[in-house]
Amino acid sequence: MPNRLANSSSPYLRQHQDNPVDWYPWGDEAFTAAKEQDKPIFLSVGYSACHWCHVMEHESFENEQLAAILNEHFICIKVDREERPDVDQIYMQAVQMLTGSGGWPMSVFLSPDGQPFYGGTYWPPEARGGHPGFGQVLMAIHDAWINKRAQITEQSAQITDHLQAAARGPEAVEGGVNPAWISQAEKWLVENHDPQYGGLGSAPKFPHAMDLSLLIELEAESPSLDRQQAVQLTLDKMAQGGIYDHLAGGFARYSVDAQWLVPHFEKMLYDNALLAVTYADAFRLWGTPTYAQVVRETLDYILNDMTNPLGAFYSSEDADSEGVEGKFYVWTLAEVQEVLGESRASRFCNIYDVTAGGNFEGENILNLKQPLADRASDLKIPIEQLQAELKEDRDKLLARRGQRVRPGLDDKVLLSWNALMITAMTRGYRAVRDPRYLEAAVKATQFIRQHMLRDDGTLWHTWREGQASLDAYLDDYGYFIDALCELYQIAPQEADLQLACQLAEQLMQHFSDPAGGFYFTSDTHETLIARTKDLADTSVPSGNAMAASGLLTLSRLTGRNDFRQAAESALAAASGVLAISPQAGGQSLRTLRRSLKPSFELVLFTGPTTTESAELEALLLRRFDPLSITLSLGEPLPSESHQALCPLLAFRSAIKGQPTLYVCRDSVCEQPLTGAGVRTKLSP
Repeated sequence: MPNRLANSSSPYLRQHQDNPVDWYPWGDEAFTAAKEQDKPIFLSVGYSACHWCHVMEHESFENEQLAAILNEHFICIKVDREERPDVDQIYMQAVQMLTGSGGWPMSVFLSPDGQPFYGGTYWPPEARGGHPGFGQVLMAIHDAWINKRAQITEQSAQITDHLQAAARGPEAVEGGVNPAWISQAEKWLVENHDPQYGGLGSAPKFPHAMDLSLLIELEAESPSLDRQQAVQLTLDKMAQGGIYDHLAGGFARYSVDAQWLVPHFEKMLYDNALLAVTYADAFRLWGTPTYAQVVRETLDYILNDMTNPLGAFYSSEDADSEGVEGKFYVWTLAEVQEVLGESRASRFCNIYDVTAGGNFEGENILNLKQPLADRASDLKIPIEQLQAELKEDRDKLLARRGQRVRPGLDDKVLLSWNALMITAMTRGYRAVRDPRYLEAAVKATQFIRQHMLRDDGTLWHTWREGQASLDAYLDDYGYFIDALCELYQIAPQEADLQLACQLAEQLMQHFSDPAGGFYFTSDTHETLIARTKDLADTSVPSGNAMAASGLLTLSRLTGRNDFRQAAESALAAASGVLAISPQAGGQSLRTLRRSLKPSFELVLFTGPTTTESAELEALLLRRFDPLSITLSLGEPLPSESHQALCPLLAFRSAIKGQPTLYVCRDSVCEQPLTGAGVRTKLSP
């Protein structure tokens, strides 16, 4: 019989609905039961695409004996970290304090009032490799709860005190922000990149998209050979490696090795959004065709496999299918030969590293050992011919792969991650001008407006199967305001800018910390044992950094100084992180650069749609200058209310029906340009 998780909105929680464990979702019912029964709480936190979460479920939560121990001695709560990042942040901090490390699945033992006293991550069902078995851990905790209650009570109170102090992050530094942090971060990132395979560190290796984007933006302003080589090596090696899906497009979460060969096979919406932006900006800066291909294939993967019929984006795809990690993605030599025929398979396998012995547990992860241009040269055929023929081969293999059992899909809609993908679609449109990407950004924005915006102007965090739920967090507001500003610069709609302003007002009213910056939860949110401030980047950008980014852009579009002051407050709040570890604040540093530099605004009124006006608009949007605001408007002219909302549009138009460019610096404008002057100004 299904347990209490059967009615959850989370696919991850529903995966556990048939466990013999008497799971509760996070909520008052569980805490009341713990108090009434005088039992400690076992809190298990994970997410749908987490491989080791599935392993622990199979080994322990489906184990009748272990479930009996849990049910007899504990109140068990299962949490989807993607739905409840507030809970995850607090108790992950506790686990890191207790053990020195963290990860998922996260396993924490709490008092009935929610105070943690012991924790860890994955435990095997029985003792293994020097680690205690999960059953041993449970019985030791039960014994301590019965016989050492006073010690547990004292320890949990101490941990909670430390958590509440740590939740605010490092104190802001005196004297405000320091531009030197940008160069310090750049120096660290360039010096610590892997000179052989790119990326930071050894294994496991994560993409660090925000840091790459920071370096790309610095490169646009003042080129440096060392910086350029570090970024391009990383982008090239990731695109060639097994972390990239060479058949359907898109990136896996991270690589378990240093050379980007073996991925942790889950695909996350946020990774693909952030990396699509990085590759799109790199293409706009350097014009490298491979980067444009990665943008197209990654965004096409999202449109093909990760978009629901209403236009919103799904959260993730699992690493596992049929209970085996990576089974959906790997190939044997015989399979490739069967699909392509021996002649074509011989060349394909040579290029994509497919062998009889395999490169991953006897099978093969497709990857490029050399750039295709080098292979074309070796084969003495034009690169265009090789690319076209390999595309035919990959399409055949993709069709065969489509007959396999797909990994599990987490089809919930998270507002923050959708906002990241809206930004990715707009940047992709800027880079490659495929109208499908702009249409996808617009449709996803409409979805959020229709399904995740309350009547009182606040936001929901998640949506699934027609039902929105859970109050939105700082990153939902910050990411979406930033995305609306990105979209507005490409397709200026008054309603989008008006919504961004309304959300910014909600953000400042309900999330502000009087000491500076923003809390992760609103002042109307459920009270937890600590109220955190999200100041450092993790796998996603810091909530404060993205709030600052969106507010800063919004202030430049609207002329509202209160938005700018709020952005500066968020940057100042992050100063403690940036002073200690500037490389941990790539997104804050990107925003800090824009706040310290002069503001440029380029507003193009195209007039009637012509071939020339379309070409000029493409030049404007393709232009890569992170310090600039760019707006392109056709006909009809913006309304009076729109002009009042965005003063950059006021009293301006296409002069004599010709495309006309207005170039301003800190809202002080030069004489408008028409004719050949527009093309000259916008040309690279």
